[in-house]
Amino acid sequence: MSVNSTKTGSRPERVAPDRAWQHQRDLPVTGSRPPRSAPAGDVVLAYLRLQAHELRILEPAVRADEYDAVHQMRVTTRRLRATLASFGRVVPRAETAHLAGELKWLGRLLGTARDDEVLPAHLRDALRPVPAELVIGPVQARVQGHFAPRRAAGQAEVTEALDSPRYAELLAELDLLTAGPLNGPEASRPGREVLPKAVRKAGRQADRRMRHARRTPSGPARDVALHQARKSARRARYAAEAASLVCGKPAGRFARQMKKVQSALGEHQDAVLARQSARDLGIGAHLAGENAFTYGLLYEHERHQAAHLQSTARKTWKKASRPRYLAWLK
Repeated sequence: MSVNSTKTGSRPERVAPDRAWQHQRDLPVTGSRPPRSAPAGDVVLAYLRLQAHELRILEPAVRADEYDAVHQMRVTTRRLRATLASFGRVVPRAETAHLAGELKWLGRLLGTARDDEVLPAHLRDALRPVPAELVIGPVQARVQGHFAPRRAAGQAEVTEALDSPRYAELLAELDLLTAGPLNGPEASRPGREVLPKAVRKAGRQADRRMRHARRTPSGPARDVALHQARKSARRARYAAEAASLVCGKPAGRFARQMKKVQSALGEHQDAVLARQSARDLGIGAHLAGENAFTYGLLYEHERHQAAHLQSTARKTWKKASRPRYLAWLK
């Protein structure tokens, strides 16, 4: 990409992931959608307020362990962090470094809880088409027994964090920031001029990382490189979402393309984690005197799935790099 050129669960979802951003844009947040002529500071502030509001309204759902709530709160922390990182000329990084670090802390806890929620479902879905004669031993029970205590511990850790003074201080710091105004050197300049530059920078980083991943030999090193590329695509997506408040449909189209790239790379990362889990489960089964054959099948399934998703991600990135999605970044 040259930016210089033109699962289902047992509980119902609170907000479907593909509708989350539209849901947020409809929220009754103090400070409505800024006009297209708004300065960059007002635009970024409006986006930050949306995320801060979402963080608060998600808290009861996370505490109640509602399906997908942990994931949605994690996404919100990432949007906040990405905004602080992408728009450093609008909201100075030196003034938000501590808040960014605290959001990273919260996001890490939510990420662990999310993985322990999603991975068992992922493995169960992979087992579903396996012929019954190839499911040898108490595989489903072992998957459940492996993840259930981890998930309970992760949920307890998240709840403890939400009850902590540290989280209360994070919210207070976020409130202080979103009270405004933002005072970066480009905060008073037109958002339609300032924000595309930040999106372009994030897009360039994603391009470099995708190229690096393609050149990296297949194996763990490439998995890591693709995970890094995913982070950059995600950052470009969220920056474009913020810019879309004043840049309109072109920014929205670009954000949707970055979401597709992020999703493909996210599914790849899930396959990498599931492959590792299948190996760990197989070792546990062997040590318990069980037949580990089925875990080997799962491992190979996830390995092939990861390879397929690498190809999908490359094709998705190539499409996202078309001039029609990048013209607004000039």
